[in-house]
Amino acid sequence: MDQSSFGRGEAHGKIILLGEHSVVYGKPSIAIPFFEATVNAIVKESQDDSRIDCDFYHGLLDNMPELLESLKETIRLCLELLNKQDANLHITIESHIPAERGMGSSAAVAVATTRSLFDYFNTELTQKTLLDIVHVSETIAHGNPSGLDALMTSSQTPYYFVKGQPFEKLAMNLDAYLVVGDTGVTGQTKEAVKSIATKIANDDSLAIKAIERLGALADQGRHYLENNQGVFLGDTMSEVHTLLNQLGVSNRQLNELVAVAMANKALGAKLTGGGRGGCMIALAKDKKTAYNISSALIAHGARQTWVYDMRGK
Repeated sequence: MDQSSFGRGEAHGKIILLGEHSVVYGKPSIAIPFFEATVNAIVKESQDDSRIDCDFYHGLLDNMPELLESLKETIRLCLELLNKQDANLHITIESHIPAERGMGSSAAVAVATTRSLFDYFNTELTQKTLLDIVHVSETIAHGNPSGLDALMTSSQTPYYFVKGQPFEKLAMNLDAYLVVGDTGVTGQTKEAVKSIATKIANDDSLAIKAIERLGALADQGRHYLENNQGVFLGDTMSEVHTLLNQLGVSNRQLNELVAVAMANKALGAKLTGGGRGGCMIALAKDKKTAYNISSALIAHGARQTWVYDMRGK
């Protein structure tokens, strides 16, 4: 197994289009790869002990803080599989995916790092091996991952997902643009999930009906996505946000940005991910409208925005 002068690995973010929270209760969700936000990893030889440079840490690999335990395990597992545990490496990771915003940041870092290490040692990396490695990393980071983040940050196509069932590829056929706005507030997925679970456990009829409706809307959204029906998909997204807000998993910043998007001719808008922070998304009929929405979101407090061509171009 030859060694290259350097290895490269890339990954991208993911966006939950529909199905937040209801996916926990066996309802469908739709996720898309988000190529506008990326992670790049580069591996070179180190003249001394192995070291790492990333957003949260610059120093020796062995001294990485507990915050980065999932990344440390990714590297350890890769080197074990490559039989290169004694290699002295310098790993540099550059991430443009904000952490804890529901965009798959930790999975994307693990995907890019794994790809860079296998590339450095000129070893073929199968998709199965990649997903197995990232699953271990995500288990450390999140406890009980569905596998969705690992799949989406390493894949090129959207997927339809129901808990406990195989992932289904989707044909995205939509002449529209997606605007993503970051509130700048860390998402609180665990707290949001727990709050809904409490409502369900207490037989809250409104919460139970909302979960059922969210599942039905995800199925409708799949049809609209695959059949270029942007107006109907936008209406679906807005109804989903209303339901998620009623369930208590939105917040003031998300609601304000959703309202701003709708006031600037979005076809629909909603929070994306776990909620109570993180990001929102808005659907626009064309590029000009998308950038108008983006500018309005920034003017009303969004930390940053991205504009994504839903045709994949």
